[in-house]
Amino acid sequence: MRRSAIEHIESKQMRKDITDFRTGDTVRVHWKVKEGDKERVQPFEGVVIRKTRGQSRATFTVRKISYGVGVERIFPLHSPRYEKIEVITHGNVHRNRLFFLRKLRGKASRVQSQEEGGTETPVQPAAPASASSQEGAPGTAEASAAATPTDAAPEAAGAQKSAAKSKKSKSKPAAGARE
Repeated sequence: MRRSAIEHIESKQMRKDITDFRTGDTVRVHWKVKEGDKERVQPFEGVVIRKTRGQSRATFTVRKISYGVGVERIFPLHSPRYEKIEVITHGNVHRNRLFFLRKLRGKASRVQSQEEGGTETPVQPAAPASASSQEGAPGTAEASAAATPTDAAPEAAGAQKSAAKSKKSKSKPAAGARE
């Protein structure tokens, strides 16, 4: 009986309008800040590095870099103090805790988004058209003849670049330079 009473009280405290997000997502939490007798909304944007379970005790940790210093903040998931949670990007991670991001600096600390992570369909090369579809089309012979010299141009340009590189490599290294 005691267990069900606690669950009943906790269920009343839980929010119904929670945005679905996961660890690795970049989110913007609109937190209500009270200064004196005024109240304003202050957004906190960063990467979710941890999300804990629990009915009314569930929390999530957001990490951001502010003026070169890493700042982490733990938010209660069912708190009435935030207005909303916006998901900016969905991260492509395979861990529940991203504490390794604390040691990384610069571009290495970025989380790859799902759009960059390979969920897009790859570009397929153009298939050659069948001979029956080219017979009735006027001007296909000229188009294919015109395409042949341009295909050879990149190969010639590549040969010129490799020749230029070989000329540079034959020069003497600067004094004190290592090979």
